[in-house]
Amino acid sequence: MKNILFFIFFMCGAFVTKAQTAEKVINNVKSKLEKVNDYEASGKMKTNVIFIKAPIANVKVYYKKPNKLRINNENGISFIPKGSVNINLNNIFINTTGFDIIDVGKEAGSNLRIIKLLPKDDNAEVVLSTLYIDEALSLIKKAKTTTKENGTYELEMTYGKYAAYGLADKVNFSFNTKDYKLPKGITFDYDDGSKKAEPANKLKNKKGKVEIVYSVYSINKGVPDSVFN
Repeated sequence: MKNILFFIFFMCGAFVTKAQTAEKVINNVKSKLEKVNDYEASGKMKTNVIFIKAPIANVKVYYKKPNKLRINNENGISFIPKGSVNINLNNIFINTTGFDIIDVGKEAGSNLRIIKLLPKDDNAEVVLSTLYIDEALSLIKKAKTTTKENGTYELEMTYGKYAAYGLADKVNFSFNTKDYKLPKGITFDYDDGSKKAEPANKLKNKKGKVEIVYSVYSINKGVPDSVFN
């Protein structure tokens, strides 16, 4: 009997030892993302915002450490809101004073590790980031970021051949349109003639979605600063 109890306690102890702390999970994710100094990516962007009629567009996405991001749309206009800087996961971790890390546990059904990051800097633009992480692969599958000025943004990532760099093949980016500001010179286009147009303020209080499917990345080949001007 004693031998059986010893074996049970030994196995439980081994399981606990193998369990990663939230800090270790976050550091593993950051280590993967930090492999990328810069990239240029090509893809297609689909915009689903109720008051904007936008065709699927070819885009070029440029990134450079620490937080430079630019999305060039072939149509000349980007409908992605200001908070889209967080479409690059590296930017979630940019905070010179660090974070308080809260381990929420596993998500039911997916077994993803849920970890919340609270910036220690009271003046930080990001108020809270909630990350859903595949521990085995050190990949963020979902992220929800709440900001002071630009509302709350949600990301869902699908990975493929660039997973070793933490770069997604497909990104779904969603936001509340009430926090969205139309680009200069763009007006509402929501009346398709089938029904009476809703008031603009009602239309703006909806969920907007942007999907980017990447075809290829060029990683760590050098991106000039002039690209971001």
